[in-house]
Amino acid sequence: MIIPAPFISDPMGIEKDWIDYNGHLNMAYYNVLFDRCSDEAFEMMGMGPNYARDRRLTIYTAEVHVCYVQELHLDHKVKVSFQLIDHDEKRLRAYQEIRHVDGWLAATSEQLSLHVDMAGPRVAPFPADVMAKVEAVRAAHAGLPMPERAGRSIGIKRKSA
Repeated sequence: MIIPAPFISDPMGIEKDWIDYNGHLNMAYYNVLFDRCSDEAFEMMGMGPNYARDRRLTIYTAEVHVCYVQELHLDHKVKVSFQLIDHDEKRLRAYQEIRHVDGWLAATSEQLSLHVDMAGPRVAPFPADVMAKVEAVRAAHAGLPMPERAGRSIGIKRKSA
């Protein structure tokens, strides 16, 4: 299996109902775009819809940090990237970017996801076969630079008096 580094989604369009009263993509729908790409990446790691249905194991989002960089509009097409920047036996830390098909950056997202046994639901270790795929993706992504926007916190910078 060839593992893209980073994983890049197929081009996605902006839907009419996603445009808000300001005339651009509503903030919630950036997360829809990130989520659709994540679903494709999770499928590559063996954790897609069939995994949830057949094995009753899935991925839950625990934390997300989105930075909105440039507005998206109805006529725009985008691609979304997924870079696995860390993992352990129960968690994934990923960084994503939404880029217009022309290449400019629209938004970034960093998220912490939990592997969940749906019977609880409770956080649970990845099964060995899935962990092997997670480790393969992490190894493929290990050569990528740490994204500049990863690990950011929210705050108000004050000027010194």
